[in-house]
Amino acid sequence: MPNLLFKNKYRIASSRHDSFDYSENGFYFVTINTNNQALLFGNIQNEKIILSKMGAMAEQFIKEIPNHFSFVNLDEFVVMPNHIHIILEIKKDNSDNRIRRDAINRVSTNVDDNINGDFTKNHNPMGKNNLSEIIRWYKGRCSFEIRKELSINFSWQSRFYDRIIRTDDELNKIRQYIIYNPLKWDLDRNNPKNFERNP
Repeated sequence: MPNLLFKNKYRIASSRHDSFDYSENGFYFVTINTNNQALLFGNIQNEKIILSKMGAMAEQFIKEIPNHFSFVNLDEFVVMPNHIHIILEIKKDNSDNRIRRDAINRVSTNVDDNINGDFTKNHNPMGKNNLSEIIRWYKGRCSFEIRKELSINFSWQSRFYDRIIRTDDELNKIRQYIIYNPLKWDLDRNNPKNFERNP
């Protein structure tokens, strides 16, 4: 992706597909890296991930995603030493159209009183109910809680990577990829020892 100049500062262009509605029902494969791909979430021992306290918190908040987004089903996921992989299913029914209309009119019918703006500083419970909002909540919640609990300046990479899963065969292949990710850590492009091999 090219770097674009905005307000005299360079920014990285979005990796989202411009023509795709990321609030549509379907399966999405998401990868999020720690800032500078720092190895913070644990280590691989005997081909299994042994989570650090920070890694356990990252896993905990993955599991909480459906509690905050009722239209999301959590599929396969894994926390790795410096990144996470998640398959999320967005599965809305017709009642979500009512929620969208109320959001436009700034009348909420689906507000969780436990959510506040501390996590992302711009949280809007009446947002677009799309993939970016889900990941923004997750990253913000993790960062806020890890910093508060562990008193460290934790951060994620500014972007995340997604793939729209279009077939059952593709879904099953990605599930297997996630399940076997710890087993194949030595070959993983996110493993620091392989950085020199990656373009």
